[in-house]
Parts: sequence; structure tokens; C-alpha cells
Amino acid sequence: MSLDLSTLTIDSIAAKEQIKDVVTRTPLQYNLHLSEKYGAEVYLKREDLQVVRSYKLRGAFNKICSLSQEERERGVVCASAGNHAQGVALSCKKLDIKGVIFMPGPTPRQKITQTEMWGNGNIQIVLTGDTFDDCQRAALEFTKEHNMTFIPPFDDLKVIEGQGTVAVEILEDLPDVDAVFIPIGGGGLSSGVSYHMRKYAPNVKCYGVEPEGAPSMQAALENGGPIELEHINKFVDGAAVKKIGAITFDISSQLLDSVKSIPEGKICTTILELYNKDAIVAEPAGALSIAALDFHKEEIKGKKVVCIVSGGNNDIDRMSEIKELSLLYEGFKHYFIVRFPQRPGALKLLVTEVLGPKDDITRFEYIKKTERERGPALIGIELNDPNDYITFIERLKSYKFDFIEVNKDQTLFEYLV
Repeated sequence: MSLDLSTLTIDSIAAKEQIKDVVTRTPLQYNLHLSEKYGAEVYLKREDLQVVRSYKLRGAFNKICSLSQEERERGVVCASAGNHAQGVALSCKKLDIKGVIFMPGPTPRQKITQTEMWGNGNIQIVLTGDTFDDCQRAALEFTKEHNMTFIPPFDDLKVIEGQGTVAVEILEDLPDVDAVFIPIGGGGLSSGVSYHMRKYAPNVKCYGVEPEGAPSMQAALENGGPIELEHINKFVDGAAVKKIGAITFDISSQLLDSVKSIPEGKICTTILELYNKDAIVAEPAGALSIAALDFHKEEIKGKKVVCIVSGGNNDIDRMSEIKELSLLYEGFKHYFIVRFPQRPGALKLLVTEVLGPKDDITRFEYIKKTERERGPALIGIELNDPNDYITFIERLKSYKFDFIEVNKDQTLFEYLV
């Protein structure tokens, strides 16, 4: 049974007052190139410029402020892929309380270092598990064993209330906004923003956006309630959650106008465009809302649209991976296993006759090291124009090359590339 929203006490206006001395009021910026591209007025809510470079501080600080003195003295625990951890760490420092922060093993080093910096002696970090959900289970056990207070990353009314302060600021800066695009991981931001919008600006469209590789909200909608995904793609680490929150699902499912899953490659293209055109450093989860605009082109024409850039904690070491995924998604890059014809000059033929004059071989590796004259090779090709793909394939076939398209087999791709 869904929550009766009329019985909830979520006051993001009061929360905004409570957290104002710690949380930055982030700018709402008009974006020229996105506005021209989509024929709309597109504004970016720059939560990447928040104190900890993420909106997560809002909910974390609001929750911890609501604790009793006794609860504060016992200390707090949280589980996070990084951004919530940083919010809790800074909150612990500001309120001078002890915090233990559990983070998944694959968390980028940059986020771990940042968390340590914001906690500055008030926190202890524990790395455990491969995913957020594994990490959270360990954190909950630790909380119970040590009689501390768990600070949920999303599934809590006080956290949701704090995240809703993003919507308070949007309406103060742009009262006549028509639509808001909201990233979804566990659902705290989508719940807080949509709840406040429905209460104070009911005509505003609220579009939820999540990564295609971790569609926990879509799965819950299809299931009629939260369900744990067996496998997720952890690339969009700030939104890669196996199971949406129970409270956040009940709120978001009733208030969001739609939920769209966005391919990771499209998110990567958006990250690169934001950096190259606007000098904005967005993490994958932070680029979700802008990546969604392509899938709502007709709906937003002539409208005033806000995209919440939820975070900017992107590790520079990931940029090569981001570029690779973007090229693959946009159709520039392709991988093949090629078994060369048994005749002299086959490799030369591939280079001179099959490749276009501006195409490039980016990888060449014999799969069987003992059969370099006649064995199969893994070949990476970068096309000058994605539209040349069909003619490239036709030339491969016409010259009798035996090949397998690795891009079209996810298991093979992950194994070889």
C-alpha cells in the first residue's frame, strides 16, 4: 500500500532555514548552448558547486540536526558511494560528533580522499562490498552492534526534506519554471523535489532520470514496489543502486510525471560536452538530467526547463573511460574479432581498402599469440563519421574478411575490451 502523502510532514522551507549556515545556496544558471539546441530556456541547478560538490549535504545535515543530544553523543554511521559520505563527514565536523562511514570497495579514490578531508578527524572510513547495497548491509550491522544512529542516504523523511531544499531554491529563482529533470539513484532527491513542487507549483512537470544500467525505479514501477536488481552497471556510481527506497518509491511513484533510463554512453557524451562547451565538471550522476533532454525534445520546446546537476565529484582518472564509452555510444568506435583470409597481404588490404582514408585503427591484438600469421585478431576501429559504419561492414564482407562484431555481444565485449 502506498503512503498517503497528505499525512506526511516534509517541510523543505523550514529545512532550508535550518541548514543555511552550512549548505551553499547554489546558482541557477541559464545555459545558452543547451537552450539553442532544444529551443527552450534551459537552466542548470549547479549542485556541483555545493560545498561538498553534491546536493547530498542538504539531506545529511538536515537529518543529523534532527537528532537528540544523546544520539549525537553516541555517534552516527552511514553507507555511501561517495557523495552522501562527504555530506555526513562535513556534518560530523560542523557538529563535532563521531562518524563511521562505510563505502563500497570500488569507490573512486578521489571520493574517499574528499570524504577524509571534510571529516577532518571526526570520521572513520570502512571500505567493504562491491556495491552500495552490500556496503549498506555491513553498515547497518555495525550500527546495531555499537548502538549508534544510522544516517540513510535516501530512504528517510528528514533526508528527503533536506534534498527538497533544492526545489525551494529553484522556485525562488524561477517561479514560472515549466519542468524539472531530477536524477534518481535511491530516490531521495526525486522525492524531495517532486513533493515540494507538487505542493507549491503543481503544474511543473517532474521528470525522473536514472542510468540504464541501474534502473531500480523502473524495475520498482513494473513490480509494483521496490525490488532488488540482480545485476547493475556501477559506472554511474552516484546513482547505481540495486533497490530503490521504500519511502522514496512511494513518494516518487505518485508524484513524478515520468521516469526515463539513460544509456551510460549518452551520459558520457554529455559529460564531455559540458566540459568542452561550458567548463563544467560533472560526475556521471550529475550529467544524468542533461543527458535526458534528448529524450524529451518535443515536450520541452518553448518551455522553461531546469536540469539538476546533482554532483561534480568526477575523478580525472576516469576521463579515458568516459571518452571511450562516448565514442562507442555515438558510433565512432567499434571492436571486431577478425580472422584474416589465408593469403599474403591481408592486413595491408584491411588498412588500404577497407578502412576509410580518415578512419583509424586504435587497437590491434592477436588473440592467439602462437598464430600471428593466420589467427584471429582483436581490432579497434575509430571511424571519422559514424554514418560510414554500414559501408565499412560492406567492405569487410566484400573482401572476404571473417569477423565478429564485439560491440554487439556484451559478454564478449566485457571480456575482451
